[in-house]
Order: sequence, then C-alpha cells, then structure tokens
Amino acid sequence: MNTAGRIIEAARTCLLTDGYAALSTRRVAERAGVPLSQIHYHFGGKQGVILALLDHENQQLVERQVRMYGAGTPLWKRYEQACDFLDDDLASGYVRVLQEMIAAGWSDPQVAARVSSMLQAWFFVLVQVATEAEERFGSLGPMRPSDVAGLIGLSFLGGEAVILLGGEHDDDWSPRVRAWLRSVGDLIRHFEER
Repeated sequence: MNTAGRIIEAARTCLLTDGYAALSTRRVAERAGVPLSQIHYHFGGKQGVILALLDHENQQLVERQVRMYGAGTPLWKRYEQACDFLDDDLASGYVRVLQEMIAAGWSDPQVAARVSSMLQAWFFVLVQVATEAEERFGSLGPMRPSDVAGLIGLSFLGGEAVILLGGEHDDDWSPRVRAWLRSVGDLIRHFEER
C-alpha cells in the first residue's frame, strides 16, 4: 500500500476510535508509520485526510448501490438489500465517519460543501429508483420522485444518527429504527405485488 493509502487507513482507524474532534494528525502519522509531514504533503492536514477517506469510501458504496438498484430483482427486494447494506456500513465504520463529517460540517463550510456534494450522489441514485417506481406503479400521488427519494434518503441519514447514539435496554432505538426503515420495503412490496 502506498503512503497516501496507509495514511487514509490509519485515519480511518483513529477516527473510529477517537472521533473527529479528538483526532490528531500526529497520532494518524504514528499509526501509519510515516512522518507527520507526509500527511501535510498528501492531504494538507487533518481535514484533508478525513475528507479523502470519506470520499474514497463514499465512492465505493455509491457504486455498490448503483449496481444493486440496477439489478432486475423486484424493487422491494432491492430496498431490503439496501437495509442490509446499512448494517454492513455501520459495522465497517463508514456511517460513523459520515456522521462525524456531517457534524464537522456544521462549523466548517468547506467540510459542509464536500459532504453535501458526496450526499448528492446518494440522492441521485434514489431519485432514479423513485422514478423507476413511478414508471412501474403509476402516480406517486402528490409527490414527485425527487420528494420520495428525499424522504427515504433523509430517513436513512436520521436513522443512522439515532442508531449511532446507541442506548441501554429500553432506551435503545436501534431495533425500532431498523424496523421502521424496513417497513418501507413492506410498503413497496404491497404496491409491487398488486
């Protein structure tokens, strides 16, 4: 693995361990086994390396979604697969990285612009799927495909944030959030099998 790749992987590990606020480029450099100057040379600093990490993972996962939604299986099964992917993305740490960068974007306009751009790729895929649904099932009522895509995308983003909060016993919303997201698949199946 090249130097930039080692730095990105080390940053990913440190971010998952410490969170964005506590992340230090010195610790990333130590974990990657490179001089601190290499982080600044390749990425310009902390923000650059984390955005590179998010961009790399985001691109791979959007491509995965495009392949999955492009399959010929029923739409409700593809939606269920998207829910399964959420569990994979939580386990891999991608969701944590994304949510950390969303939070960082609240106080940093450059981060906000980059994260917003990355999220647009997800919403573009969802608009294509909602357009397919409208073509197959007919009118979506008063909603346009972009409205449906927005609601589903925001449901996943909000669901991810709540799942990451965790909780103890009765306070843990994770099972309910997952069930709510999956219930949309049941709704799609209802319309698709009519």
